[in-house]
Amino acid sequence: MEDLKKLKKDFDGLREFLVAVGHEKRQAIILALLEDKACDGLRVNDLTEVTQLSRPAISHHLKILKDAHVVDYSRVGTKNYYFLSHDFVEIDKMEMFINDIKEVIRKRDKK
Repeated sequence: MEDLKKLKKDFDGLREFLVAVGHEKRQAIILALLEDKACDGLRVNDLTEVTQLSRPAISHHLKILKDAHVVDYSRVGTKNYYFLSHDFVEIDKMEMFINDIKEVIRKRDKK
């Protein structure tokens, strides 16, 4: 039962990250940012072309991704370039969470 309490707490801690990466349009943005040509970042205009979303929609999704520490940006003059964050804290938490789930399942299989 203690394992389940820990998993629930971990779920709660990952909620913002899971919501951010769980949306289909935000996944399209993430995939676009993973493209080779995007290593220096993409502008909102670039992302509208790739995702077929409007500028306001891209901005909305980028805010959610930034708040969840999935996306970051750099400003060059008046232009913003968006890229995947190099802060892996949330991804590391997710990896540990998945490993904890696997461990709970293994323990139950042994019973």
